[in-house]
Amino acid sequence: MRTPLIRVEKIEKEFGQGETLVQVLKGIDLEIYSGEYIIFFGPSGCGKSTLLNCIAGLEVPTKGKVVVRGQDISKLSKKELADYRNKKIGMIFQQFNVLKSFSVINNVALPQVFAGVPKGRRMKRAQHLLSMFGLEKIAKRLPTEISGGQQQRVAIARSLANNPWILIVDEPTGNLDSKASEEVMGLLEQLNKKSKRTIIMVTHNPEQLKYAHRIFYLKDGQIVKTEVKHHVADIDEKEIGEVQL
Repeated sequence: MRTPLIRVEKIEKEFGQGETLVQVLKGIDLEIYSGEYIIFFGPSGCGKSTLLNCIAGLEVPTKGKVVVRGQDISKLSKKELADYRNKKIGMIFQQFNVLKSFSVINNVALPQVFAGVPKGRRMKRAQHLLSMFGLEKIAKRLPTEISGGQQQRVAIARSLANNPWILIVDEPTGNLDSKASEEVMGLLEQLNKKSKRTIIMVTHNPEQLKYAHRIFYLKDGQIVKTEVKHHVADIDEKEIGEVQL
């Protein structure tokens, strides 16, 4: 029997609005396996980004738990949680979140700074990732000097700096034109197919559903439907971290 990489168990999430509590997630149960490309799909306000944030350790569920490789991440200390976010997962958002005062190469190298990687190694790694995405010629430019599509590719390269085995992706093409969107989606597909990264993505764009192995449809804080688009072969997650990009 396959062991899930991620197990979400009956999680609920409430937020306070004045004196009112709003329940955003209502008892979500799901499992995600190594090497899968998962999409959370649904209208704005359905809870998909909150669910993604709970898996990323950016939000703590009000009830229930998120178990990653057998570890309930809500039980982690602040230092352990920061380490989880820095080394075990890579995060890509709609807002590119690149530092405008840092050059492209320094943006890509940044996660390795927090991981304590020596400067020479982290700059070599950042240069390798930029070359992988065809960005080596803009390594010394500032983000304000490159296009939105290039900024998102920089953000993807940065997410891979510490060779994570899970990519958390929230509306990655929301600020891009159609050509740049296709390029970004193609990069994510290759990271899943060739590098065996597990991708968990939020989108409201139905054209992007074709990339997923499974789609969880959300409405009003609940999963209302699960669709299998493609089957993924069994992958031992212990080997994934060894697939160096």
